[in-house]
Amino acid sequence: MQSVDFSRSFLTFRIDYQKRPAETASHEPPSSLNNARIQLECVCSVKDKTTGATQTFVMGASCKTERVGVDRDIWIEPNADFVPILSDRDFLIIKTYDTANKGVPFYPPSRGMQPERQVGRTAEAFDSVRIDIARAPAERLESAARIVEATLDPVRPPLAARTAIGTDRYTAVLEYPVKTMNASERDFIYQTDTGPVLLPDFNCDADKLITGLELAFVAFNSPDWAEFIVRAPVPVGEKIEVYHYAKPVRYEAENQVFRLS
Repeated sequence: MQSVDFSRSFLTFRIDYQKRPAETASHEPPSSLNNARIQLECVCSVKDKTTGATQTFVMGASCKTERVGVDRDIWIEPNADFVPILSDRDFLIIKTYDTANKGVPFYPPSRGMQPERQVGRTAEAFDSVRIDIARAPAERLESAARIVEATLDPVRPPLAARTAIGTDRYTAVLEYPVKTMNASERDFIYQTDTGPVLLPDFNCDADKLITGLELAFVAFNSPDWAEFIVRAPVPVGEKIEVYHYAKPVRYEAENQVFRLS
């Protein structure tokens, strides 16, 4: 069998200001060209059962809004967590500031205020986009005992998981690295606690699925269900909200854990 080798899986987008302005920029660029290579955190494939069509979305690791190539003052103020999500056709950029609905302008400011969830066509926003999903031989760990054994192996092999969830219309398969695994060799209990992963909104139309993708952490200790804690706005004061992983959701699921060779 094979599983995604997330240590060698990346998305890369190229911005060339000599060809077009950047659709996602919040600052004046220090240079005219940048290629951003970002390691993948999740691969999410959603199949529409009514048509048989499948869309694949990849999420890059969270980074920070920055000025590339300057000799000081790298971090943009106000600073944001920056999470890129891509498909073959569309992009979703999620920016998280210290408070929700921060109201940060695009560059140049004449373009107005940037949304915290910006959706668009990749061909219009980037000079090019590349998605590299590396797969490697892997052993499916078919029992709790084998998962515990692999978790506690002194070699520390990479572990990955695959979780399938769905509704009457859609089936989603999430693939992600297991960055945190709990294990008891006495009771043969294991439990993932890992993320973020992509969680689809199954109420979206097929051509709008990227607009409903949310960030979540996932946990399971059984092959047939998974619980997610979803990023959502949380009130912390009068008319003040922050984004926090605070909304629990449970699905019947098919979970698989893999030990990569």
